[in-house]
Amino acid sequence: MRVIGTAGHVDHGKSTLVKALTGIDPDRLKEEQQREMTIDLGFAWLTLPSKESVGVVDVPGHQDFIKNMLAGVGGIDAALFVIAADEGVMPQTREHLAILDLLEIPRGVIALTKVDMVQDEDWLELVQADIAETVASTVLRQAPIVPVSALRGDGLPALLDTLDRLLAEAPPRLNRGRPRLPIDRVFSISGFGTVVTGTLLDGQLQAGQEVEILPQRLKSRIRGLQSHKKSVDTALPGSRTAVNLTGLATDDLRRGNVLTTPGWLEPSQLIDVHLRLLAEAPKPLRHNQEVEIFSGATEVQGYTRLLGVRQLEPGQSGWVQLRLAERIPVVKGDHFIIRQASPSITIGGGVVVDPLPRRRHRRFRPELIQRLETLLAGTPEDLLLAELDRRGPLPLKSLIADSGLPDGVAAQALSRLLQGDDLFILAGSKEEATADQLGDLSRAKALIASRAGWASLLAQIKATLADYHERFPLKGGVPRSELKSRLKMETRLFNEALQQAQREGALLVSETSVRLPEHRVSFSPAQQTKIDRLLAQMGAAPYNTPLPRDIAAELGDEVLLALIENGQLIRLSKDVIILATTFDEFLAWLRAYLAAHGTVNVAQVRDAFDTSRKYALALLEFTDEQKITKRVGDDRVLRE
Repeated sequence: MRVIGTAGHVDHGKSTLVKALTGIDPDRLKEEQQREMTIDLGFAWLTLPSKESVGVVDVPGHQDFIKNMLAGVGGIDAALFVIAADEGVMPQTREHLAILDLLEIPRGVIALTKVDMVQDEDWLELVQADIAETVASTVLRQAPIVPVSALRGDGLPALLDTLDRLLAEAPPRLNRGRPRLPIDRVFSISGFGTVVTGTLLDGQLQAGQEVEILPQRLKSRIRGLQSHKKSVDTALPGSRTAVNLTGLATDDLRRGNVLTTPGWLEPSQLIDVHLRLLAEAPKPLRHNQEVEIFSGATEVQGYTRLLGVRQLEPGQSGWVQLRLAERIPVVKGDHFIIRQASPSITIGGGVVVDPLPRRRHRRFRPELIQRLETLLAGTPEDLLLAELDRRGPLPLKSLIADSGLPDGVAAQALSRLLQGDDLFILAGSKEEATADQLGDLSRAKALIASRAGWASLLAQIKATLADYHERFPLKGGVPRSELKSRLKMETRLFNEALQQAQREGALLVSETSVRLPEHRVSFSPAQQTKIDRLLAQMGAAPYNTPLPRDIAAELGDEVLLALIENGQLIRLSKDVIILATTFDEFLAWLRAYLAAHGTVNVAQVRDAFDTSRKYALALLEFTDEQKITKRVGDDRVLRE
């Protein structure tokens, strides 16, 4: 699931463009429609040419509503940066661009809107040259510029194609098993109650799940979920999600709260960060300076505690401990923006390095700066997690070798990670891991996975199964060998992944096939009529059934195979198919007969069931294959 966020100067046509692309007016407030200006966040969605559905967050461009813009731009996968052709780069163009740069939004497209209002080609070239120069040193330096007219429709197909191509190149959102939904809207629906919306990060949510609202620590349960106004049982990472909550009133919640699962996320009032002060900042950042801090949808007042320097000059980066007026929930790696209150402008931003420092730091300590730099670069735990997030489950030996960490450092990091909930050992490796004690990492063969890496692999397996089920709806499952070939997985990883997935209830696995738990073979009414007719015919003459080729001609090969797979029919040989109930009846007779007489032969079976030698022989050869009987000369006896 992907989310696109607009950005750009007021009245450059962001909302008009969103409406032209999606058919949805993101200006939902009456005042917005009357003033023809976006005041608060607007939401829409569209389907790209590749058929992927993506959410769109439309943000205000006016300088008076930058705070509302900041609540919506976090967590987006790509920026739709809007610049009007008749005006070009304007003040809020530059401020929005600075915010995207500070948040390190990884990709974007520049929509040059209102080209229908410009007749001079030279002017358009000048505007595009100015745009290219403006974005040259920012995250949008490689962003394509697409001229469009939302009113006439010029360039809209090209813009959609560009967005589609851009998002196709983006890595999938990671499922770290720790969902966070920064709440950007709270409202009530008659008959349903309180609803919150946001962009889901780091995990998935499910209907019926217990959740917690931070920082208030309010408990609730998910009554229902929607994405793009469609009810879903599970909301996936990166999706625009609406959550219907039980037991909470709208007055209990506000924009900036975070919805998550209980017990793991601790709100903090001190945060260690790496901060970059914009070159356009009007003055240096001072120690103990009051600032406005924006992270996700949260806005909070705070004070800067500069570390290692007296002050931070415009354009410089440095270490800061932010002291907040109230606790907020953040995690390592979250981005933030700081603004000064008067005059109200964006002055900098950066990334959270330590969300829960134990105390206020002494400002000038070289060992503190060294520790923070190590945290920013990545701890050994970070390196191991990143490797497993990227590549999925790996043997311990391969993980250590590829991470480049010394064995001792790696062992300590793995021990710390395994004590938490970030890593786990695949089900089939647990005994081996215990034997190795994870000590001799050069020889350890246990397969280990991160939550995100495992979620990615499981999603790949489930997608492959879903595709197979859709193409072959009458097959009960995918043959294991075919699934392994499709996934291009090494044998041991494939087997242990299936074992882990079965243990979690995510897949149903047999010795021969694999299927999704929700997959059911279902026949059309016409097929079922033919099946019922055939079963009745076979029931009337259970030991004189039609030939397999005649059954296939009547039902079709796929339906016949489905009936054999689901156990209604049994193929005794290439020439004989009978009802499963008939075989059960025969087996009961066979056991009783052998208990009384000790042996049985083909002629005795033929006479007992008034059938032909072909059927009697097929029945006995099948019980031989099933290890129920064994042949001794011309007779059969029960196996011990």
